Order: sequence, then C-alpha cells, then structure tokens
Amino acid sequence: MLRALAAGSGLIIIAVILWDAFETVILPRRVNRRIRLTGLFYSAVWVPWSTFVIYAKPPKRREKLLSLFGPLSLLLLLVIWAVGLILGYALIVWSIDQRLGASSEISFWTHLYLSATTFFTLGYGDVVPTNSIGRFMSVVEAGNGFGLLAIVISYLPILYQAFSKREASISLLDARAGSPSSAVELLRRHRNDDQFNDLHRLLREWERWSAELLESHLSYPVLCYFRSQHDNQSWLGALTTVLDTCALVMVGVDGASVWQARLTFAMARHAVVDIAQVFRTKPTRDSSCYSRLPQAELDRMRDILQQNGINLSDGEETERRLMELRAMYEPYVHALSEWLLMPLPPWILPKDAIDNWKTSAWGRIQ
Repeated sequence: MLRALAAGSGLIIIAVILWDAFETVILPRRVNRRIRLTGLFYSAVWVPWSTFVIYAKPPKRREKLLSLFGPLSLLLLLVIWAVGLILGYALIVWSIDQRLGASSEISFWTHLYLSATTFFTLGYGDVVPTNSIGRFMSVVEAGNGFGLLAIVISYLPILYQAFSKREASISLLDARAGSPSSAVELLRRHRNDDQFNDLHRLLREWERWSAELLESHLSYPVLCYFRSQHDNQSWLGALTTVLDTCALVMVGVDGASVWQARLTFAMARHAVVDIAQVFRTKPTRDSSCYSRLPQAELDRMRDILQQNGINLSDGEETERRLMELRAMYEPYVHALSEWLLMPLPPWILPKDAIDNWKTSAWGRIQ
C-alpha cells in the first residue's frame, strides 16, 4: 500500500509539472484557465516579496528590489520544476526497486540521489536500478531532464526579446511625453502648425504596441513583473498615458484624429482588461480610482492646453463623456498599479519633472 501510494504521488507530481511547463512555455495562454502551479507560485511569492520591499527606503532602492523579482522568480520557477520532477521519479523508482542492487533495502535519500544524477544526465553509475521498469523510468527521466534544459534555452531568449521590444517603445515615449509620461505633455509636444500628423502616426504605432503587449503578456505573464530601467517609467504607465491621450482626443481636440484615437483606445483597453483578468485584480470603482484628475486639475489641464494653442471641448457633455471613457479603463489600471506597485502617470507633467534623456550621473542639461 505504501509503495502504491508513493508511485501514485510520483506520477501526479510529474504530470502536474510537465503540464504546467507545457502550458507556460509552449501552449499560448488563454485569459480564462484553471488554477495552475505557476499562477499559485507567483501569487504566493509576490505577496511577501512586495510586502517586504514596500518598506525599503529610499524609493530608488525599493524600485531596484522590485525589479529583481521578475528574473529571480523565473529562475526559482525552473528550480521548482526540476526539484519536483526529481522527487516524482524518486518516489516511483523507490516504489518498484527499494534495493537498487544492494543486499538490503537502502534509504529514500539514495533513490533521490539516483533520480538527481539521472535527471541531470550525470551518469555516475554508482547506484543503478536493477529491474526493467526502473531502468525504463531512468531513461524517461533523463529525457525529461534534457527536455527541461531545452525549455530553459528556448524560453529565456523569447522572454527577453519581448521585454526588449516593449521597452524600446517606452524609451521612445520619454522625449514625446515627458518623464513620467503625461497625456497633456504628449498633446503639447505633438502639435505642429496646428496639425497633429505626428500624433496620428504615434497612436497608430501604439495601437500595434498594445496588440503586441496583449499577445506577449498573456502568453508570458511573468513579463508584467519585469520593470523598466528608469523608476519613473513602466509599461503600465505608458499604456495609461496612451489611454488618457486617446480619451482626450475622443472627447474633442481640434485637429486630432478621432478615428485613430478610437482604434488605439480599443486595443489598449483590451490589453489592460485581459491582463487584469490574468492576475485576477478586481477593478476598483471607488472615488480613489478617479483621483488622478479632480475637477481643479481638469480646469488647469484645459488652461494649459489652451495656452499651447490646443482647444479641448468644454461643457458638461464633454466632462460626462470623459468620465465615461475613464471609467472604461481607470478601475483596471488602478487595480494593476496596486498589485504590481507601479505608480500611474499624472495627467499633467509636474513642474520639477525633467526628461530622462536630459539627465546623467554627472548632472543634467540646464
């Protein structure tokens, strides 16, 4: 009975880990899916990590510690897969061959040692299974170990390629929308001779960027934990700035392309909602969700745009429409911001803000 229980437990452990690795690396993710080992792992590890890091000072040190989570958690996940498979195969071999060629029964730790050397294809040969089933399981385990190595080799470059592609567009936004990025600054810097041709092209590019973000971050949610190189930039902040800009254009900015703003808004909002669903971050719809743009800041924003020759529609209907658009995405980005500890960008760039490209370790451009 004990051997049968060990064999059954080993088979379950191996099946769960192999299916989890298959879903994580090979199978394109679905937004709705059952509870998985990887999801449970990240939920269990991120909560204590973020709780500990949030008290770190100064803010730059806190951001540095947060940036370590993504890469370290990925390596830890691979270690958990390997340890789980080694344990599973050790349980199976122990249940069918408790002597391994010795004159008497040997401890489970020896079976665990045999499983580890087989998994990593070391082939020392000092301990070997003696029956056909044990030998067969050793061959299968060696194949699993080699397969996991192949997964690591193929998985990491894909992740970092997607991360690099994501960050390139965020870095380009630095000179176009300020640091941190803001919708008002984006509109101000893209007005040229009473035209918004560059803004039209930018929104079209960010429509595609949002689609690529949706595909990559649903397939590999760990990318959401990978943070930008600067502490005042993030993929969530950039996406929120684009949504803010589209919302302003859609309620009425003279000369801007409403059609392209609608397309970009739809794609960006789709990405935000689906990613929030992956992390099960329920949208918050209380008053704090809309605190980014109180009435006084809305009036100030309209004045700033007017001073730069940009006419934003006025009236109760405009404010009502803007609130409706904000309600479509702000509850989701607010929930993601609280979960990932990524601050949301302001609508208006602070007076003391300076673009990242103007700074260096030796000072900044005056």
